[in-house]
Amino acid sequence: MTDQISYMDTAAATDIGLDYKRRSVAGLDLRPGLTVADIGCGPGTDLGRLADAVAPGGSVIGVDRDPAMLAEARRRHAATAGVEVRAGDVHGLPLADASVDRARVDRLLQHVRDPQSAIGEVRRVLRPGGLFGMAEPDWDTFAVADDDVATSRAFARFVAGRVRNATIGRDLPRLCARAGFGVRSVEPIPVLFRDFDIADRLLGLRRNAERAVEAGVLLDAVAADWVGRLASGPVLAGFTFYLVVAEG
Repeated sequence: MTDQISYMDTAAATDIGLDYKRRSVAGLDLRPGLTVADIGCGPGTDLGRLADAVAPGGSVIGVDRDPAMLAEARRRHAATAGVEVRAGDVHGLPLADASVDRARVDRLLQHVRDPQSAIGEVRRVLRPGGLFGMAEPDWDTFAVADDDVATSRAFARFVAGRVRNATIGRDLPRLCARAGFGVRSVEPIPVLFRDFDIADRLLGLRRNAERAVEAGVLLDAVAADWVGRLASGPVLAGFTFYLVVAEG
């Protein structure tokens, strides 16, 4: 779990991470006195930023199902005014009906069992006119540049196939409309990596190539040559990320 927390911290600290998180929070139109639910808050990466935006008088409730994430979020924000961390799942939030003014998820819905049910649950806890901000990738757009296009395509399909809800980014507006939300905005963001070490850390180029070999998707020698070319550079890899704001 330490590795997972480190991974999340690394991703959040990149230029890409800092930019999309800033945009995501800005889309929520936060003001002093509001109550915000950060659903799938992880180790509390964004709780402080949200608390600052709704101070004075506001409150932030971080929700996560993972005990290690909850422990780290509580440790990091033990002295942060207005922040509370609760154990809970997005399919059954530990929040009363119409009890929050704003809600957000960040790279959570790609992993959940039932995104439609989860979005409906968020609508339940939002007050009328409340805003729901979502930041989710579309892994079906993942691409890696290389002379061996076939291997790059096979690798990208393999990676997308490991994600429970690989097309969630593009699906958000439709799912929100079905849940009774009005969709305020949809912003696609190109996420590009041009440094091999960062791309390898965040996209798992080496790790996923090894998994693809084990799964019989790639031949060992072909995968090794492919990774070797990427490591020697230049590298261009990326996917599309979607920021969506919906109104309850």
